[in-house]
Amino acid sequence: MTGTLLEALDAVAWEGLETGDPGESARDVSRALRRLALAGAAATGDDCYPLYSLVTREGRETPSATAVALPFVVAMAADPAMSTDARLELIELLVALQAPALAGLDRTQARALLADPLPAVRREALPLAGGTGQLLERWRTETDPTVRIPLLLALGEAVAAEAGGTGRGDDVDGARAVLTGLADGDDPLLRVAAVHAWAEFDQEAPVRQMDRLIEVYCEAAVRPRFEEAWYTPGVPDSWTREDLVRSTAWKLAHDPDAGLRFAVRLAETADRTQDAPLCRAALDVAWSLLTERRSVEAALLPLAGGLLASPDGAVRFRAANILAVLGAPAARYADRLAALLGDDAADEDLDGTVAEIARWALTRIGDPRALPGLVEQLRAQGEEQGRGYGIADPRRPDITEVLVPLRAHADVLLPAMRKAIREGGARGGATCAFLEVLKAWGEAALPALPDLLPLLADTCTSVYVLRILRGLGPDAASAAPALSTCEVLDHPGNHALVADTAECIGGDRAARLRRVGDAVMTASPPWYGPVDVLGEFGADAAPYAARVRFVMENSTRGTRLGAAVALWSITGRTGPSMRVLEEFVLPIADGGDDFRLFREALRALIRMGETTPAIRAALVTVRQSDRRLCTDGGYPMIVRDRELRALVDQALAAGAPS
Repeated sequence: MTGTLLEALDAVAWEGLETGDPGESARDVSRALRRLALAGAAATGDDCYPLYSLVTREGRETPSATAVALPFVVAMAADPAMSTDARLELIELLVALQAPALAGLDRTQARALLADPLPAVRREALPLAGGTGQLLERWRTETDPTVRIPLLLALGEAVAAEAGGTGRGDDVDGARAVLTGLADGDDPLLRVAAVHAWAEFDQEAPVRQMDRLIEVYCEAAVRPRFEEAWYTPGVPDSWTREDLVRSTAWKLAHDPDAGLRFAVRLAETADRTQDAPLCRAALDVAWSLLTERRSVEAALLPLAGGLLASPDGAVRFRAANILAVLGAPAARYADRLAALLGDDAADEDLDGTVAEIARWALTRIGDPRALPGLVEQLRAQGEEQGRGYGIADPRRPDITEVLVPLRAHADVLLPAMRKAIREGGARGGATCAFLEVLKAWGEAALPALPDLLPLLADTCTSVYVLRILRGLGPDAASAAPALSTCEVLDHPGNHALVADTAECIGGDRAARLRRVGDAVMTASPPWYGPVDVLGEFGADAAPYAARVRFVMENSTRGTRLGAAVALWSITGRTGPSMRVLEEFVLPIADGGDDFRLFREALRALIRMGETTPAIRAALVTVRQSDRRLCTDGGYPMIVRDRELRALVDQALAAGAPS
């Protein structure tokens, strides 16, 4: 075949043909095809990669070289003398080449791959089938379990695509009969595959079949069979039982209550049977639900509390993590969490140890047993090299996440923090995080002043220290001489910060007002200067009120919001500002996700002690919603959500009619 193929390649006029990749010419495609043909059994998947320039790019026309090269790709994919790796890669390319512009080409030879002697080839070729009828015909003759499972999944997708799940026809009816029959059949793997395929055109199928799915997943003897037989096209590795648990959870995403029942029942059963891998997978599903919905908290609290006693460290890690984000409601499990403070067990795929997560949980509960050794633990975390984690996964919290809420315990924590700052210096891995904490603590940071001043001389830390000093105001007056040693990166904002800090700690309010006012009056759009800062001066900033109103009316987003709050602070009139606040509150009730500015608007409403009927109605809607008020992924989804909801309650209370 090689000689014939090479002759045919030589006969093609490749000049003038185009590929979908500017870096690959049609001649490059010809050379790649020639190399593959000559390599034969020695060809590799890498040899096929230049041919991906034939794929139609989104929003573009199909490359002219594609139709010319397609018969050669098909011929080599069907050639048993070609290496299996190359054949599979070529079939994957054929799947990617299914563009509308190629619909008229003869694909008979490509579909013949469905009957190839090699199961791996037949499996990879399933997306090339001509529809439900051809897949159904293949189902009647296919015997290899590694092909039968993806064949069922493809059958479900075909029914959904051809009939929208509700159409009729012999092939569609036949496919439905196959899937519903297998879903109630005796083969556990085919039962799961049939339900997953069924879900493609009937999303309630997994809900109705949940009991049978749980039965299969909890049968320990079935677990290895998944890895032996469950393959899908385009994925070289098999699926594990735990992969399928997560996949089933995705199929239940439209029904959060069903998804919660699925996760809880799996975890409870796995705990009784000491099936640690299944329990971990169930808790991963539960964690995902927890980051998305508030309503699952009540069901997961006792589940996580009970699993703190699991013999499996990775299960204990996940359970402690759930309790940590739940905070105060987990107080009933404080003793169990305290007993884990020496537990160094971990999950190799997750960040942290059981002890670290348990300590965090105790801090969120308000239990003082978390405090001894806390700063040292966090310092070690900050100084780690090469720390990695998945944003959405359970993980150790950031240093600021743990310490900022613990201001009431500053007298206990500050000595260790000061030591860490002195020893770590400006370039210490945890120094900047500790400085962020001190800024948030306000006047509680004052005893650390002697340790902060040397950091003004380093551009890595000077801005952090300046912000701390500015917040301390005249209480930090003794730091004024040290400002002469301050080194900042050469940027107007940094130089303004130095001047602002000097005025704040010097108590020169009038000079600060003049400087800030002049900056606002002379600033050019789209940056209007520190207009929000003028609000700190209240009525004393009245000479700048007109400019503030101008900025409010001619800017957007944060600048507009800051100007609106400043205008209220200066004039005492809520009307104009309240209309702007509505722009940042009302969209959240309709599913918006600009939560950063929503937070700022809530703080302003609390200060103003007033709401409009529209804002009040929106806040009530937000308070009643089940979704998380955060998009950051992982633990912030729950923590930030709780913080925002607390602000919503305060805003409603502050603006309640008397």
